[in-house]
Parts: sequence; C-alpha cells; structure tokens
Amino acid sequence: MFRWIALSVFVASLAISAWHRARARRTTGTIARGAEPPLLIAGRLLVALPLFGGVITYLLDPEWMRWAALPIPVSVRWAGVALGLLVVPAVDWVLRTLGANVSETVLTKAEHRLVTTGPYRWVRHPLYTVGIALFASVGLMAANGFILAWTVLALIAVRLVVIPREEAELERAFGDEYRRYGERTGALLPRLPGYR
Repeated sequence: MFRWIALSVFVASLAISAWHRARARRTTGTIARGAEPPLLIAGRLLVALPLFGGVITYLLDPEWMRWAALPIPVSVRWAGVALGLLVVPAVDWVLRTLGANVSETVLTKAEHRLVTTGPYRWVRHPLYTVGIALFASVGLMAANGFILAWTVLALIAVRLVVIPREEAELERAFGDEYRRYGERTGALLPRLPGYR
C-alpha cells in the first residue's frame, strides 16, 4: 500500500510542477540550463540522478530496492504518508505564488519580480523545502535508507551550494530590497523569533 501512495504523491507533485513550469515558459520564456556554471550543472546531476533513480526504481518494483530497506516502524511510514499528502497541495501553492518566475536554473529571468507573498512571506526558498519534503516522504513510505540518505545529501547541496548562488543572483537583481527580505525570512524554514 505504501508504494501506491508514494507513487500517487510523487506523480501528482511532478504533474503539478510540470503544469506550472510549462505555463511559466509560455509566459516569460526559459533560461537555458547551459547558462549556469558547468560545475553547478554537474553537481546537480550527481545528486539528482541517484535520488530520482532510487525513487523510480522503488516505485517500479520495491524488491529492486530491498537491499537498502530500513526497519522503520509502520507509524513512521504513516508519518511519511501524512507528509506526502501535505506536499502535493504545497507544491501547487508554492508554484502558483511564484507564477511566471519559475525557472529551472538559479538565474533570474529578465521579467523576474521579487515574490514575497504566500509561502514566500516566511521562507525564501519554499520550492526547495517542498522538494526535499517530497523525497523525504517517499523515503519514509518506502522505508528506504538509500532514498533518505540521498535526500539528506540533496538538502545539504541545496543549502550550501544552490541557495547561496541563487541568492547572489537575486541580490544582484533586487539589491537592498532582497537583502531586507532576507533579514526577515528563513531560507528553507520560517525564521524563529529572536533568531538572526
């Protein structure tokens, strides 16, 4: 049962994302992946391919991923279900709020505007948050150490490599407005009161 729920959550999230991304491309075009630094592209592939590969392999046949099975209690797997069911509408909320600004790169589009509403009111990069939550939920439902470990690696890469590059680009585009926005929001989670 967990496999079918994971499949539903994963496919629904990707379908919602694809729809919003296609809509943004029609509205404001796209930025070629090749415009990003080659090391960033290579790093993204090194993290994303095993992560997506592990999830797809599990969804096709869980037996193929049995070697990475973890003895996770059923209650924790159900917590993964709950997280996954929250991720699906969160993906729509984030991408709907972002609108035509959606980009597959860390670069900003010429028509890019600074979004500070919806989930962006509290978090600067909620799209990364829901993406990590999606893979964490699937890893928990699958009780799979490989998927969970690569999800943690993706989180580290996003936080230490991708976000700093993207924020440098946003500061270049929006200057003090973005710096002030950054002072009142968290990168991946809302800023705690009194935390600087």
